[in-house]
Amino acid sequence: MPTTGAPEADATHSVLAALRSPRRLRTEVLAGLVVALALIPEAIAFSIIAGVDPRLGLFASFTMAVSIAFLGGRPAMISAATGSVALVVAPVAREHGVDYLVATVILAGVLQVLLGLLGIAKFMRFIPRSVMVGFVNALAILIFLSQLPHLVDVTWVVYPMVAVGIVVMVLLPRWTTVVPAPLVAIVLLTAAAVLASLDVPTVGDEGELPTSLPALLVPDVPFDLDTLRVVAPYALAVALVGILESLLTAKLVDDVTDTHSDKTREAWGQGAANVITGFFGGMGGCAMIGQTMINVKASGARTRISTFLAGVFLLVLVVGLGDVVAIMPMAALVAVMVMVAVGTFDWHSVRPATLRRMPRSETAVMVATVAVTVATSNLAYGVLVGVVAAMVLFARRVAHVTTVTRLDTDDDDGQRVYAVQGELFFASSNDLVYQFDYAGDPGRVVIDMSDAHVWDASTVATLDAITHKYATKGKTVTIVGMNPESAARHERLAGSLGAGH
Repeated sequence: MPTTGAPEADATHSVLAALRSPRRLRTEVLAGLVVALALIPEAIAFSIIAGVDPRLGLFASFTMAVSIAFLGGRPAMISAATGSVALVVAPVAREHGVDYLVATVILAGVLQVLLGLLGIAKFMRFIPRSVMVGFVNALAILIFLSQLPHLVDVTWVVYPMVAVGIVVMVLLPRWTTVVPAPLVAIVLLTAAAVLASLDVPTVGDEGELPTSLPALLVPDVPFDLDTLRVVAPYALAVALVGILESLLTAKLVDDVTDTHSDKTREAWGQGAANVITGFFGGMGGCAMIGQTMINVKASGARTRISTFLAGVFLLVLVVGLGDVVAIMPMAALVAVMVMVAVGTFDWHSVRPATLRRMPRSETAVMVATVAVTVATSNLAYGVLVGVVAAMVLFARRVAHVTTVTRLDTDDDDGQRVYAVQGELFFASSNDLVYQFDYAGDPGRVVIDMSDAHVWDASTVATLDAITHKYATKGKTVTIVGMNPESAARHERLAGSLGAGH
């Protein structure tokens, strides 16, 4: 089994083991080829979204894939030009030009390296499962919706071609998995379109393919504070969106492959890949959920070989075999992406039986994540809303499990004892002050905290307020039973928070 520090120790995921096994190597090579074919129209489309020449998206996909194959922490994950990054950098390209866009990508990469080294990957633990499920389902929906424009205002023959492609990918794996079903579908539909001279949209219709290799360049921008003020906000947005999408995709691949990956390495690896991409004139990118699922789930790849070859094949195809790639029907690639969307969606999460068992708050968080992500086409917004919703609903649920019980009814000894139970923080402690009989209690009041925990300053301020209310009526309060952590927090903050003012 793979270890925490070396996720590729498993023979299935080892590059050396794949190189020694013709069967495994064939799987990796063919997977890389399928991914490369799927990357071409996506990269062109994202370039159009960003408002730049298609070469910037294609070169970015090449440099990102090849770089992350060596630098990334998640084997077999595909990084390339993405729609989320394209949306962020589009205003820079539109208002300031391509050189400022490239400077933005380089700065974003530097920020990602810094954030990765500072341990931003550790914050992944705060993303609940319901948000992860919403993230997966939203991406599946976005992948499907992104294919619809290729099915509008087209000749009728496109629809049966897509249907045939889907049938091939559904039925072929039942007979053989020697060759990836998506690759077979692409080859068959391309051959049919060429032999029958079908007038259908092709990859070449999406944009001009490059005819030369990418070259090193330095963005032609002034290296001063004015430039920094222009690019810094966009660079920070690219850095955060890219890391978030990459780490969530890495976690998804972990689940699919039942292996562990180095999220910290993935975070700074994405940054280094973006720096390299920027200096080669690319538009930047991050992990791609659709192409990653093609690679891992549809094609069965498990090592860095497939990621590296996806980038290499992409460059060879668009530069060396551009004329061949240009005649591939978009219907074939649409069929592949539709199957990816179907395979990505967590169908179990929306079954009636699952929804009946699942707490409503969990379902609400999932729905909120899906709705915001699909509405904005921005993963960061959806995940942010999902996490905030989960936190609010969790705080609300926990707040209602705090209780205050009066332990005695006989106050002849001049003392009243209250027992507080539950987790005390800003949401649950706000109502605590109303649980005591300030006027009716005797002169001495004991609050037993043996079954409670004080988590924040809000709770200490509430306890101060309770003590103050009793003091105004000439009564004393003794707090007992605190655990060491709660007692230390109470001792440090009590009387210094302005309670009663």
